[in-house]
Amino acid sequence: MMAEKQRWQYRFDNFKRAYFLLQEAAERHQSGELDQLAKEGMIQRFEYCTELAWNTIKDYLESQNVVFKQITPRAVLKEAIAANLISNGEDWMNALDARNKMSHTYDVKRFDAVIEKIETRYLNCFAELHEKLSVAYRGDDDA
Repeated sequence: MMAEKQRWQYRFDNFKRAYFLLQEAAERHQSGELDQLAKEGMIQRFEYCTELAWNTIKDYLESQNVVFKQITPRAVLKEAIAANLISNGEDWMNALDARNKMSHTYDVKRFDAVIEKIETRYLNCFAELHEKLSVAYRGDDDA
């Protein structure tokens, strides 16, 4: 009999879907297939992927008995770094900043700069998280 899924596993399933959709958008952008509307869609995918990522991390760490003094994206990421769940804290913090800026401004130049960072930095962050949590999801303790 299989154990019931934990909250973080449900959230991880959603993160995985968002991550794969963001990867798909990046691949299309790199092949020159994105017009301005599609770039805006890629930014939106990045925003919800970032949101799901930090919430998945929070739920996973809570399942590992981590108690947060405060629950903010930055506090969660700092705990994730301490737990060796993620490694590039600076890129993660920059991803949070980019997500926040993109949800409050409309600037084509800024869109292009964020898309470049998604492709060169932030996707790597999400890939590392996906890899480590996939291992934990399967029941290995080496995440």
